[in-house]
Parts: sequence; structure tokens; C-alpha cells
Amino acid sequence: MVGPTKVDIVRGIGAGILPERSSRRRVAILTQAEVGPGPEQLAGRLGKSGYQAEVIQLPDREAAKTLQVAARTYEQLAALGLSREDTIVGYGGGSVTDTAGFVAGTWLRGVEVVHIPTTLLAAVDASIGGKTGVNVGGKNLVGVFWHPTRVVVDLDVLDRLPGGLLLEGMAEVLKAALIGDTELLARIEAHGVAAPLEEVVPAAIRVKAGYVSSDPEEKGERAMLNFGHTVGHAVEFASSMSHGFSVGVGMVAASAVSQKLLDFDSNDRVVDAVARLGLPTAVGSLDRDRISDLLLQDKKRDGRGLRMVLLAELGKPVLRHVETTDVDAGLAAVGL
Repeated sequence: MVGPTKVDIVRGIGAGILPERSSRRRVAILTQAEVGPGPEQLAGRLGKSGYQAEVIQLPDREAAKTLQVAARTYEQLAALGLSREDTIVGYGGGSVTDTAGFVAGTWLRGVEVVHIPTTLLAAVDASIGGKTGVNVGGKNLVGVFWHPTRVVVDLDVLDRLPGGLLLEGMAEVLKAALIGDTELLARIEAHGVAAPLEEVVPAAIRVKAGYVSSDPEEKGERAMLNFGHTVGHAVEFASSMSHGFSVGVGMVAASAVSQKLLDFDSNDRVVDAVARLGLPTAVGSLDRDRISDLLLQDKKRDGRGLRMVLLAELGKPVLRHVETTDVDAGLAAVGL
């Protein structure tokens, strides 16, 4: 369990993915074309089980995460007649689970959502924890906390991921290792991207589960899960770089700030681990002023300024207010 969410790691998706509920009549499956035939196959199996199941296609990747897409989806849910007793399924990567969760949390003031992540990043991070959001002027600036009742991770799907999507997810696995599991870090250092998924997926989920269960709405300790995401989100929003690759860059930046402020003595090990996975460690071609502007919009800012998740030591993250000169050290470390 992760807070109110049941997480199941399986091989093969069947019709029995939905939690028991006798009053459920309709299921809306939100997905993207690039996911493949799985959502249509699931809709067919659910139909045979007596549900009215409809597949709703979202735009690919981050283009799904807009208020305009959410509005169109609401119209489709209204046409389907989706009620409070019914269920939305987010079947896809992180942009699908973010959008499906946001739509579920706001449609009729909240309906059940179940996630079937099809990328490693979504499996170990985006689908778990109830943080939903769309992009309005910055990354995930509009959203709600809305926990799925169930997350079903299919290792057969993850085993078939192309290299780029596997790398994206391994960035979040590495983040989990750095903030909470040094044994997982050692496994990544030993095997790189070839680390066995049946080992790293449950380990990364356990790290996230610990933080989410103790702080489901990010009022304290859960903020540690944002390690690498302060600079990472700014890089992602200012470029065409994927989320996972951007977080890799963000972890290098956060590690450099940790070294400057906290005398963190494993900076080289962090940079080496990012590079060992084949993730970028620098983005010198981006506009530094644009990155700085985006950092001014970061969700972790408060009245005292920008807060970053830093490392006091491996496995021990802390949340600290940082000055512009501190952030500059992180930006310089990634070539900005």
C-alpha cells in the first residue's frame, strides 16, 4: 500500500484490475496513441465483464497536460455519462497518469482513478502518490492531490520499453536511491541501466511509499521526493528534453549545491551515477536567464524564497532555502 493506494506488480493485465464496487457501470480509459493496443484490449475485456468502457485519446506526451485537453476530456466524460460511482483509468506514461488523475480529481469533485503505467518513470513515480497536474506557465502549476485506488505495474510491459523510455525511468529510480536506499544506489552503480527491473522497481516504489504514506499531501517530508526536480523542471519546460533526462541534470545541479552548502562529500559519486546510466549531466545550450525565470515560479518557493532538496549525505535529503549564489553553483555545474 502507498497511502490509500494498493500497488500491484504483475505480469500481464487482465480484466480484474478494478477494485470491487457493485455500483460501477462505466469506465473511461484515458491514454495516448503511442501506448498501443492495450487500452482497447482492456476496454473489450471490461465490456465482456458488463461495463460500458470507452477509450479517450489524449495528445502525446506533455501536450496532454493542458487545461484545454482537460476541458475536452470533461466533455467526453459528460457524453459518456460518467458518474461518481464510475472509474477513470489512466493507461500510459507519466503525462497520462498526471492528466487522468487531475481530471478524475476534478470531475464531479472527484471520482475513482486507477493507473496502469506503461513507462518505468510512471511506474516508480508519476502514477504513485496522488500528485496530479497540468502545465500552465510552468511545470505542473495547476493540480490537485487525488490518490488512485490502485496502481497496476506490468513488468512484461516494462521489459519491452525502448532504451530512451527506460533511461527516463531510471532517472527516477536513481533519485529514489539517492534519497532513501543506498543498496539500490550500489545496484545501479554496478549494473547501470541493465539493473534488473524486478529488483529496482519494488525498491524505488518502497522509497516513494515511505514518504507518501507519512505525508500524503506534501506538507513536510514528502517534499524530499523532489530531489533534482527544481532545476530539472525548469530545464524540461525550457527545452525539448524529456522529464527523466531533465531530472538527471537537476540531480547534478542539486548535488553541486549540496556540496557548496552542506559539505556533501559524495558529489562525484552522484555525477558518476547519472553518467553511468547514460543520462546527460550538462545542458550548456539552454538560455540561463530563461531557466532563472522559471525557477522564480517553482512550486517549492515560499515567502522566504526558493527551497531546494539537497543531500546532507547519501540517503539523507534535507529541504533548505537557497540564495541566488547557491543556485548559480548548481547551474554552473550543469554548464549554465
